[in-house]
Order: sequence, then C-alpha cells, then structure tokens
Amino acid sequence: MPSTDIRRYLENWQGEVDGAAQYHALAQAEKNPKRAQVYENLAKMEEKHRGFWEDRLKKEGARIPPARPSWRTTLLIWITRRFGPDAVLSTVAGFEKTDKNMYVSQEETEGTGMTADEHLHDRVLEEILKVDKEGASGSYLAQVEGRHKSVGGNALRAAVLGANDGLCSNLSLVMGVAGASFNNHILLLTGLAGLLAGACSMALGEWLSVTSARELAEREIRVESEEFDMDPRAEGEELQLIYESKGMKPEAARSLAQHMIANKDRAMDALTREELGIEPEEKGGNPLQAASVSFCLFSLGAIIPVFPFFFLRGTPAVAASAALSAIALFLFGALGTLFTGKPVWVAGTRQLVLGLLAAGVTFALGHLLGVGLS
Repeated sequence: MPSTDIRRYLENWQGEVDGAAQYHALAQAEKNPKRAQVYENLAKMEEKHRGFWEDRLKKEGARIPPARPSWRTTLLIWITRRFGPDAVLSTVAGFEKTDKNMYVSQEETEGTGMTADEHLHDRVLEEILKVDKEGASGSYLAQVEGRHKSVGGNALRAAVLGANDGLCSNLSLVMGVAGASFNNHILLLTGLAGLLAGACSMALGEWLSVTSARELAEREIRVESEEFDMDPRAEGEELQLIYESKGMKPEAARSLAQHMIANKDRAMDALTREELGIEPEEKGGNPLQAASVSFCLFSLGAIIPVFPFFFLRGTPAVAASAALSAIALFLFGALGTLFTGKPVWVAGTRQLVLGLLAAGVTFALGHLLGVGLS
C-alpha cells in the first residue's frame, strides 16, 4: 500500500474525528431539543465514517493515533461552548459545503453511501441556517432523525476581520508617523487618535448600514400590511403558494394559509417571515448593538501597535510596536484559516508579510515627508 494512500486515509479519519467532535459540541450547546438531536445524529454518522477509515488503516497495518480534534475544531468547540451554536454554525456549514464531494473520487467509498451522507449534512445545515430560532423545518428533522436512527450560524469571521482592520490601519498610521519622528508623545497621541477615529468611523458606518436595513424592513412590512388590509384573500393565496413550494400538499397548504389569515397579527407574522424573508423581531438587526460590537472589535486590533508606547520610548518603543503587531498579524492570519481551511503557516505568513509591507511603505513615506517638511 503506497504511503500516500495511508496518508489519505489518515486525513479522512481526522476529518471524521473533527466532524463528530464538533457536532457533539453543537448538540450539547443547543437549547432546542429537536435541533440538538439532529446534531447528535450527524455526529453518529461521522463516527460511523471514522470507523470505516479505521478499518482500512488496520487492514494496512497502519498505526491509528489518539482520536483528538484538530486545533481548528478545538477552537470552534470552545467558541461553541462559550458563545453558543449560532456563533460557529455558518463556519461549520461552509466546511460541509466544501467537503461534500470529498469522497466522490475515492474508490474505497463506492457503494458505501458516504458521499450521499456528506451531501445530506450539507443540506441539513443549509436548511438550519435558513429557518427561525425555533429549529429546522419538520420535513428535514424527520428525514435526519429517520435516516440516522440505525446509525445509533458569519459573525465569527466578521469579528476576526474587524479586529484585523483595526490592527492593519493603525499599525500603518503609527509607522507612517514614526518614519517622520520618534517623538513618543506624538506617536502615542497618533495611535490613540487613529484608534478612536477608526473605531468611531466603523461604528458609524455599521450603525447607518443596519439602520437603513431596518428602515427598509419596516417599510416593506408596512406595505405588506396595507396589502393585507385591501385584499386578505390574495395574501392567503400567496401564502398557500409559498407553502406548496416548500413541499406541502395543496390541501394542507390551503388549510394552513386560511388558518393564518384568519388573524391579522398571525398572518402578518407569517407573511413577514415567508414572503419578505424578514424576522419580525429583528427587522434587520439592532443598530446600536452592531455599532458597539464594531467599535470594540476595531479597537481591539488598533490598540496592539499603540500598547508599547505606554511603557517604552524612542526606537525600543517603535521596535516593540512592530514586533507585537507582527505576532498579532500572524495570529489573525492563522485564525482566518478557520473559514478557509488553508494551512496555518501559509495564511499566517501571508498576513504577516502583507501587513509589514504596508507598515514599511508608510514608514518610508513618512520619513520622506518628514525630511521634506523639515
């Protein structure tokens, strides 16, 4: 057996170990019992796949390592337990979508149904992302529970990018001024001003964006309400068509639509969710909350290149700022692999090189401007 095949078996095995661990964590953190059961069923399917690859490895006499989640999965599990399933669901769903065809070209899995299982995982998570906070639609819950009985949410990405924006922009600003002058007082003021200006700008932009989305949602709901007042029967027919498009039989769809339009509040709730695709309680989000989070994330990254200037002066302060920022650049790049699946060293080094290149350019320009102005 070629070593490349054994290595491939081990990679497949590790992927199933990671998947099972992640789904178990989602199930433990999920408050909705039905959805938690879906996650447990998916975890059991991953464990069955893991057993398949363990059997292949044993037949080849290969050593099977301890079943431990990779660092990416370990971090995602920690975030799941700390912030809940919604914080990582979109990331996990993205991995499932990327890997759903991973077994198509592997002849060992022919006739096992493993590719179909991976496609099911992708469809289930996609469905969960679409539905409201009460859980997945009945048809998918029934399908997953039934198929797995025999086997026994990108907020996270936005957080990393927000902090990274603060780090890169303020590092370039501080280094640009440092190129002109090593005056500690000026550099500290520049860094803090850049932090506040950037964070306020990001927060304002986020507030305006969410506020606009909220106002648009409120307008659409208001128009829908007026249309319901003018012709509730037509709105009921629209609901019926929507329910039929989701797989309901015509009689059941008609009965449910009639039940909904019998009460305006109930009908508006259904029309808002089903026709407009808007959560009535959220209406596009909370502007103040979005602005506050954006402010904090940008500030978290922007304070890193400023921090050494509180304790050091002159060249040591600038060097410490660059060194601390370089570490942070690599770490933010590494965290980005949670969503891309790229090797840590590749993503981290790329982020480090690009960030330091930007800082170096601004330092050189600052030096030229400082000499010219002096």
